[in-house]
Amino acid sequence: MSDNTILIKDAFILNRQKIQSLLIKNDLICEISDEIDESGVDKIIDAKGKILLPGFINTHTHLSMTLFRGLADDLSLDSWLNDHIWPMEANLNGEYCYIGALLGAVELIKSGTTTFSDMYFYMEDVARAVDEAGIRAVLSYGMIDFGDAEKREAEIKENLTLFENCNGMADGRIKVFFGPHSPYTASEELLIKVRELADEYNMGIHIHVSETQKEINDISAEKGLRPFEYLDKIGFLGPDVVAAHSVWLSDEEIEIIKKNDVKISHNPCSNMKLASGIAPVSKLIENDICVSIGTDGASSNNNLDLIEELKTASLLQKVSTLDPKVLTSDEAIEMATIKGAEALGIDDEVGSIEVGKKADIILIDTDSANMVPDSTNLSSNIIYSANGSNVDTTICNGKILMENKKLTVLDEQAIYDKARQAIKELKEAI
Repeated sequence: MSDNTILIKDAFILNRQKIQSLLIKNDLICEISDEIDESGVDKIIDAKGKILLPGFINTHTHLSMTLFRGLADDLSLDSWLNDHIWPMEANLNGEYCYIGALLGAVELIKSGTTTFSDMYFYMEDVARAVDEAGIRAVLSYGMIDFGDAEKREAEIKENLTLFENCNGMADGRIKVFFGPHSPYTASEELLIKVRELADEYNMGIHIHVSETQKEINDISAEKGLRPFEYLDKIGFLGPDVVAAHSVWLSDEEIEIIKKNDVKISHNPCSNMKLASGIAPVSKLIENDICVSIGTDGASSNNNLDLIEELKTASLLQKVSTLDPKVLTSDEAIEMATIKGAEALGIDDEVGSIEVGKKADIILIDTDSANMVPDSTNLSSNIIYSANGSNVDTTICNGKILMENKKLTVLDEQAIYDKARQAIKELKEAI
């Protein structure tokens, strides 16, 4: 065998519902079977008592906002943004965003997330952190013009520069999308231009839509249409659009989403914390709409633990519909794996455990108080019993980023120290 081979022995492979071994060669899964020849393998991981599944995919976050964790809690979205977050963001720079992204990467790796989709500022510095951390990312620059033509040109240029400099970097682990912030911060002209450029460059689009009732009211008053109706009218929507939140939806808008094959990123914890509302996820799934999961930023969540997010998503749908059968544990795991990959247009590479796919793999340890006794349905054990701290091993692109709950790539303590210093400086600058 060549270099860079990893054998994961005797894991319970979730989608196969049986104990098997898996061989990684370089960045790909190359064999899955009951027994695999160990001779010449570079690294053997004994996965007895562990559940193997694809690395989780977080389809909406603002990674560098880990620096603002706990900064402004128990507030409405409007007050949270205008009075606290935006004034703090005015003092951000590339180095701060780099440190915040490294801190976020530590948290993602430790809780089993191998891919994230990010929209924020100083994204080339975020790309630098992604490269060092070894994870996979879809990056977009948050474009806001408020109708200002000069600002619009600058925002488009910023996102295109990010595409030119970072798309395909880090051994192909980084993709770049357009990131118009939302229908209320991005002008109609900007949205139309983004659609044109996305078609030209074959880029995806990441946008916040229908997060709060206020947004619906404001856009309806200005445009005479609800947000998705307005975006449909201007020809913005398509299968390459990931719409974060999508909380306040009419039946007509659900039809529009389905017709255009728009992908949804559900962010239940952030929506609950900011009292934005409950997205009709079970109704979207019933309509065969692709719904993935996101944490939003750590300043409105306040963590990046996708297992916790999935549990919240499932329970929230059950209590809001008064139907305990909706959003099952199997459906929840799909949201964080294959549906996440589908949302980001990378389902041919990641999102499931298959030969030929990228080796983005996590192991969850069942030898823990909250995982005993072993459930007959291990997906329910993961969604309802586990949390991110049960993740034992995280592998991305065939590289071990964490083993036995210890990071193998990043210097955890050094990153914590830098992050504490960065937020101290940012608070002093206000």
